[in-house]
Amino acid sequence: MNERIRVPEVRLIDETGQHLGIFRTEEALRLARERGLDLVEVQPNATPPVCRIMDYGKYRYEESRRERESRKRQKTIEVKEIRLRPRIDMHDLETKVRQIQQFLADGAKVKVTVLFRGREIVYQELGERVLQKVLELLGARAMVEQAPHLEGKTLVMFLAPGRGETARTGSADEQEQES
Repeated sequence: MNERIRVPEVRLIDETGQHLGIFRTEEALRLARERGLDLVEVQPNATPPVCRIMDYGKYRYEESRRERESRKRQKTIEVKEIRLRPRIDMHDLETKVRQIQQFLADGAKVKVTVLFRGREIVYQELGERVLQKVLELLGARAMVEQAPHLEGKTLVMFLAPGRGETARTGSADEQEQES
């Protein structure tokens, strides 16, 4: 930028983007100063290097603003967790399913866990039935992202927001293959 440019001549572009030609570096710097702007080297590896006349402070501000905007647009996917027990009552299960529906409607993924305590792990099929019932109650609103699997004394299944009936039937097929 400005006096830091150490090459004898540069290809010059003005603030409107118009190509002005090849200038000696001192001449290009004088033109930039006359306009009250900076001379910025944009392509140092070209022959001769390409320099642009611009307001460097404004350029840096615009770059940081664009970067902030792109960070805002990136959507972080949240994973919510719902914990169930293998001997959960029907009404309690319906309440948990309503909560899962709300999470899915908000666009979050849901980790549904069935916690086994003590010797309950012997009755693992009870936990699998609970997860099947959750899927039945959710219908097409959810699709299975990761089929139920055991992690220690916990049966875990991941759900994502559904994309219609076809997504729902595909996840049911996955479940049947694993059983």
